[in-house]
Amino acid sequence: MSVTVLLAVLAAAFLHALWNALIRLGGSKIRAMVMLSLAEAGVGVAVVVTRPMPIPEAWPWIIGAGFVHFAYKFFLAHAYEQGDLSRVYPIARGAAPMMVAIVSALFALDHIEPSGYAGIAVLGLGILLMARGVFTDGESRRLLPFALGSAVATATYTIVDGMGARVAGDAPGYVGWLMIGGGLGFALLMIAQRGTRYLISPPRDWGLAVLGAGASYGAYAISIWAMTVAPIALVAVLRETSILFAVLIGWLVFRERMTRHKALAAGLIVCGVVLTRL
Repeated sequence: MSVTVLLAVLAAAFLHALWNALIRLGGSKIRAMVMLSLAEAGVGVAVVVTRPMPIPEAWPWIIGAGFVHFAYKFFLAHAYEQGDLSRVYPIARGAAPMMVAIVSALFALDHIEPSGYAGIAVLGLGILLMARGVFTDGESRRLLPFALGSAVATATYTIVDGMGARVAGDAPGYVGWLMIGGGLGFALLMIAQRGTRYLISPPRDWGLAVLGAGASYGAYAISIWAMTVAPIALVAVLRETSILFAVLIGWLVFRERMTRHKALAAGLIVCGVVLTRL
Protein backbone atom coordinates (compact mmCIF):
# COMPACT_ATOMS: atom_id res chain seq x y z
CA MET A 1 0.00 0.00 0.00
CA SER A 2 1.41 3.37 -1.03
CA VAL A 3 1.73 6.29 1.36
CA THR A 4 -0.92 8.16 -0.65
CA VAL A 5 -3.48 5.39 -0.23
CA LEU A 6 -2.55 4.98 3.45
CA LEU A 7 -3.15 8.67 4.17
CA ALA A 8 -6.36 8.67 2.12
CA VAL A 9 -7.84 5.76 4.10
CA LEU A 10 -6.84 7.36 7.40
CA ALA A 11 -8.56 10.54 6.20
CA ALA A 12 -11.67 8.49 5.38
CA ALA A 13 -11.61 6.99 8.89
CA PHE A 14 -11.39 10.48 10.38
CA LEU A 15 -14.26 11.72 8.17
CA HIS A 16 -16.46 8.84 9.36
CA ALA A 17 -15.75 9.67 12.99
CA LEU A 18 -16.28 13.37 12.22
CA TRP A 19 -19.80 13.05 10.81
CA ASN A 20 -20.76 10.92 13.80
CA ALA A 21 -19.35 13.61 16.07
CA LEU A 22 -21.40 16.28 14.30
CA ILE A 23 -24.56 14.36 15.27
CA ARG A 24 -23.58 14.94 18.91
CA LEU A 25 -23.62 18.74 18.53
CA GLY A 26 -26.68 20.66 19.58
CA GLY A 27 -29.81 19.29 21.23
CA SER A 28 -31.85 16.46 19.72
CA LYS A 29 -29.69 13.82 18.01
CA ILE A 30 -32.75 12.69 16.04
CA ARG A 31 -33.14 16.20 14.60
CA ALA A 32 -29.42 16.32 13.79
CA MET A 33 -29.70 12.99 11.94
CA VAL A 34 -32.77 14.24 10.02
CA MET A 35 -30.88 17.34 8.91
CA LEU A 36 -27.81 15.29 7.99
CA SER A 37 -30.00 12.89 6.00
CA LEU A 38 -31.59 15.71 4.00
CA ALA A 39 -28.14 17.14 3.31
CA GLU A 40 -26.94 13.67 2.25
CA ALA A 41 -29.83 13.46 -0.21
CA GLY A 42 -28.68 16.77 -1.68
CA VAL A 43 -25.12 15.50 -2.02
CA GLY A 44 -26.50 12.33 -3.61
CA VAL A 45 -28.42 14.36 -6.21
CA ALA A 46 -25.28 16.35 -7.03
CA VAL A 47 -23.44 13.06 -7.63
CA VAL A 48 -26.04 11.12 -9.63
CA VAL A 49 -26.64 13.90 -12.16
CA THR A 50 -23.05 13.36 -13.28
CA ARG A 51 -23.36 9.56 -13.51
CA PRO A 52 -25.26 7.22 -15.86
CA MET A 53 -28.53 5.72 -14.63
CA PRO A 54 -28.09 2.41 -12.78
CA ILE A 55 -28.86 -0.74 -14.72
CA PRO A 56 -32.23 -2.39 -13.91
CA GLU A 57 -30.53 -5.22 -11.99
CA ALA A 58 -29.05 -2.70 -9.55
CA TRP A 59 -32.33 -1.16 -8.38
CA PRO A 60 -33.37 -4.00 -6.01
CA TRP A 61 -29.99 -3.64 -4.30
CA ILE A 62 -30.32 0.14 -4.06
CA ILE A 63 -33.84 -0.10 -2.60
CA GLY A 64 -32.88 -2.86 -0.17
CA ALA A 65 -29.78 -0.97 0.92
CA GLY A 66 -31.93 2.11 1.53
CA PHE A 67 -34.00 0.20 4.09
CA VAL A 68 -30.86 -1.10 5.81
CA HIS A 69 -29.32 2.37 5.99
CA PHE A 70 -32.59 3.68 7.41
CA ALA A 71 -32.30 1.13 10.24
CA TYR A 72 -28.66 2.09 10.76
CA LYS A 73 -29.51 5.78 11.15
CA PHE A 74 -32.51 5.06 13.37
CA PHE A 75 -30.54 2.97 15.85
CA LEU A 76 -27.45 5.21 15.75
CA ALA A 77 -29.36 8.44 16.39
CA HIS A 78 -31.26 6.90 19.30
CA ALA A 79 -28.02 5.51 20.73
CA TYR A 80 -26.48 9.00 20.69
CA GLU A 81 -29.59 10.30 22.43
CA GLN A 82 -28.67 8.00 25.33
CA GLY A 83 -24.88 7.97 25.45
CA ASP A 84 -21.49 9.49 24.65
CA LEU A 85 -19.73 9.35 21.30
CA SER A 86 -16.74 7.63 22.91
CA ARG A 87 -19.04 4.93 24.33
CA VAL A 88 -21.55 4.38 21.52
CA TYR A 89 -19.24 4.53 18.50
CA PRO A 90 -16.78 1.78 19.54
CA ILE A 91 -19.63 -0.60 20.42
CA ALA A 92 -21.58 0.10 17.23
CA ARG A 93 -18.53 0.04 14.97
CA GLY A 94 -16.66 -2.79 16.67
CA ALA A 95 -19.54 -5.23 17.06
CA ALA A 96 -20.28 -5.24 13.31
CA PRO A 97 -17.10 -7.04 12.13
CA MET A 98 -17.44 -9.43 15.07
CA MET A 99 -20.98 -10.32 13.93
CA VAL A 100 -19.82 -10.82 10.33
CA ALA A 101 -16.96 -13.06 11.49
CA ILE A 102 -19.22 -15.14 13.73
CA VAL A 103 -21.83 -15.63 10.99
CA SER A 104 -19.07 -16.58 8.52
CA ALA A 105 -17.71 -19.14 10.97
CA LEU A 106 -21.10 -20.64 11.89
CA PHE A 107 -22.30 -21.03 8.31
CA ALA A 108 -18.88 -21.73 6.75
CA LEU A 109 -19.25 -18.75 4.43
CA ASP A 110 -15.51 -18.11 4.54
CA HIS A 111 -12.48 -19.94 5.83
CA ILE A 112 -11.56 -18.45 9.21
CA GLU A 113 -7.88 -18.48 10.17
CA PRO A 114 -6.88 -19.01 13.84
CA SER A 115 -6.11 -15.28 14.00
CA GLY A 116 -9.74 -14.64 13.04
CA TYR A 117 -11.05 -16.62 16.00
CA ALA A 118 -8.58 -14.79 18.23
CA GLY A 119 -9.91 -11.54 16.82
CA ILE A 120 -13.50 -12.52 17.62
CA ALA A 121 -12.47 -13.26 21.20
CA VAL A 122 -10.56 -9.98 21.60
CA LEU A 123 -13.40 -8.02 19.99
CA GLY A 124 -15.93 -9.63 22.31
CA LEU A 125 -13.78 -8.83 25.34
CA GLY A 126 -13.37 -5.21 24.26
CA ILE A 127 -17.09 -4.75 23.63
CA LEU A 128 -18.01 -6.36 26.94
CA LEU A 129 -15.54 -4.07 28.72
CA MET A 130 -16.96 -1.03 26.92
CA ALA A 131 -20.53 -2.11 27.75
CA ARG A 132 -19.56 -2.77 31.38
CA GLY A 133 -18.66 0.90 31.69
CA VAL A 134 -22.30 1.79 31.06
CA PHE A 135 -23.24 0.06 34.30
CA THR A 136 -20.27 1.19 36.40
CA ASP A 137 -20.21 4.83 35.26
CA GLY A 138 -23.91 5.53 35.77
CA GLU A 139 -24.75 5.98 32.06
CA SER A 140 -28.08 5.14 30.46
CA ARG A 141 -28.33 1.41 29.76
CA ARG A 142 -30.75 2.13 26.94
CA LEU A 143 -27.82 3.00 24.68
CA LEU A 144 -26.73 -0.66 24.49
CA PRO A 145 -29.63 -2.14 22.44
CA PHE A 146 -29.56 0.85 20.10
CA ALA A 147 -25.76 0.65 19.64
CA LEU A 148 -25.99 -3.10 18.99
CA GLY A 149 -28.92 -2.55 16.60
CA SER A 150 -26.72 -0.09 14.70
CA ALA A 151 -23.99 -2.75 14.58
CA VAL A 152 -26.41 -5.31 13.08
CA ALA A 153 -27.40 -2.78 10.42
CA THR A 154 -23.74 -1.98 9.72
CA ALA A 155 -22.88 -5.66 9.29
CA THR A 156 -25.86 -6.03 6.94
CA TYR A 157 -25.15 -3.01 4.75
CA THR A 158 -21.49 -3.98 4.50
CA ILE A 159 -22.57 -7.10 2.64
CA VAL A 160 -25.50 -5.55 0.73
CA ASP A 161 -23.54 -2.49 -0.45
CA GLY A 162 -20.55 -4.55 -1.51
CA MET A 163 -22.71 -6.80 -3.68
CA GLY A 164 -24.91 -3.96 -4.89
CA ALA A 165 -21.99 -1.81 -6.03
CA ARG A 166 -20.60 -4.76 -7.99
CA VAL A 167 -23.94 -5.35 -9.72
CA ALA A 168 -24.28 -1.63 -10.51
CA GLY A 169 -20.75 -1.42 -11.91
CA ASP A 170 -20.55 2.25 -10.89
CA ALA A 171 -19.64 2.67 -7.22
CA PRO A 172 -19.88 6.53 -7.06
CA GLY A 173 -23.31 6.51 -8.69
CA TYR A 174 -24.47 3.63 -6.49
CA VAL A 175 -23.44 5.52 -3.33
CA GLY A 176 -25.15 8.66 -4.64
CA TRP A 177 -28.49 6.87 -5.15
CA LEU A 178 -28.06 5.21 -1.77
CA MET A 179 -27.66 8.59 -0.07
CA ILE A 180 -30.78 9.88 -1.82
CA GLY A 181 -32.93 6.88 -0.88
CA GLY A 182 -31.59 6.35 2.62
CA GLY A 183 -31.47 10.07 3.40
CA LEU A 184 -34.97 10.94 2.19
CA GLY A 185 -36.48 7.77 3.65
CA PHE A 186 -35.21 8.44 7.15
CA ALA A 187 -35.91 12.18 7.07
CA LEU A 188 -39.46 11.89 5.73
CA LEU A 189 -40.48 9.20 8.22
CA MET A 190 -39.07 11.12 11.19
CA ILE A 191 -40.79 14.31 10.01
CA ALA A 192 -44.07 12.42 9.59
CA GLN A 193 -43.74 11.11 13.15
CA ARG A 194 -42.53 14.27 14.88
CA GLY A 195 -43.60 17.16 12.69
CA THR A 196 -41.81 19.73 10.55
CA ARG A 197 -40.14 21.39 13.54
CA TYR A 198 -37.00 19.45 12.64
CA LEU A 199 -36.64 21.70 9.60
CA ILE A 200 -36.65 24.89 11.69
CA SER A 201 -33.03 25.33 12.72
CA PRO A 202 -30.47 28.15 12.61
CA PRO A 203 -28.14 28.40 9.58
CA ARG A 204 -25.22 27.16 11.73
CA ASP A 205 -26.95 23.80 12.29
CA TRP A 206 -27.70 23.43 8.59
CA GLY A 207 -24.08 24.26 7.84
CA LEU A 208 -22.98 21.47 10.17
CA ALA A 209 -25.44 19.10 8.49
CA VAL A 210 -23.99 19.89 5.05
CA LEU A 211 -20.48 19.45 6.43
CA GLY A 212 -21.48 16.10 7.92
CA ALA A 213 -23.08 14.97 4.64
CA GLY A 214 -19.92 15.85 2.75
CA ALA A 215 -17.82 13.95 5.29
CA SER A 216 -20.18 10.96 5.06
CA TYR A 217 -19.92 10.74 1.27
CA GLY A 218 -16.18 11.42 1.33
CA ALA A 219 -15.53 8.65 3.85
CA TYR A 220 -17.45 6.13 1.77
CA ALA A 221 -16.12 7.21 -1.63
CA ILE A 222 -12.49 7.22 -0.48
CA SER A 223 -12.84 3.74 1.00
CA ILE A 224 -14.36 2.35 -2.19
CA TRP A 225 -11.61 3.95 -4.30
CA ALA A 226 -8.90 2.61 -1.98
CA MET A 227 -10.26 -0.92 -2.33
CA THR A 228 -9.71 -0.69 -6.10
CA VAL A 229 -6.00 0.11 -5.78
CA ALA A 230 -4.99 -1.67 -2.55
CA PRO A 231 -5.77 -4.98 -0.79
CA ILE A 232 -9.32 -4.88 0.57
CA ALA A 233 -8.27 -6.47 3.88
CA LEU A 234 -5.70 -3.74 4.55
CA VAL A 235 -8.17 -0.98 3.69
CA ALA A 236 -10.80 -2.56 5.96
CA VAL A 237 -8.37 -2.67 8.89
CA LEU A 238 -7.23 0.93 8.44
CA ARG A 239 -10.83 2.14 8.28
CA GLU A 240 -11.39 0.89 11.81
CA THR A 241 -8.95 3.50 13.14
CA SER A 242 -12.14 5.61 13.06
CA ILE A 243 -12.87 4.05 16.47
CA LEU A 244 -9.80 5.69 17.94
CA PHE A 245 -10.61 8.98 16.20
CA ALA A 246 -14.13 8.92 17.68
CA VAL A 247 -12.85 8.18 21.19
CA LEU A 248 -10.32 11.04 20.94
CA ILE A 249 -12.94 13.48 19.58
CA GLY A 250 -15.33 12.55 22.38
CA TRP A 251 -12.63 13.09 24.99
CA LEU A 252 -10.92 16.22 23.61
CA VAL A 253 -13.85 18.04 21.97
CA PHE A 254 -16.90 17.00 23.97
CA ARG A 255 -15.01 16.58 27.26
CA GLU A 256 -16.48 13.12 27.72
CA ARG A 257 -15.11 11.21 30.66
CA MET A 258 -12.13 9.08 29.69
CA THR A 259 -11.42 6.25 32.09
CA ARG A 260 -8.70 3.63 31.98
CA HIS A 261 -11.28 0.96 31.21
CA LYS A 262 -12.79 2.91 28.31
CA ALA A 263 -9.36 3.50 26.74
CA LEU A 264 -8.45 -0.16 27.20
CA ALA A 265 -11.76 -1.31 25.72
CA ALA A 266 -11.29 0.91 22.64
CA GLY A 267 -7.78 -0.47 22.16
CA LEU A 268 -9.01 -4.07 22.43
CA ILE A 269 -11.77 -3.43 19.90
CA VAL A 270 -9.30 -2.04 17.36
CA CYS A 271 -6.88 -4.95 17.95
CA GLY A 272 -9.73 -7.44 17.59
CA VAL A 273 -10.81 -5.89 14.28
CA VAL A 274 -7.24 -6.10 12.99
CA LEU A 275 -7.00 -9.77 13.94
CA THR A 276 -10.30 -10.65 12.23
CA ARG A 277 -9.09 -9.03 8.99
CA LEU A 278 -5.62 -10.64 8.87
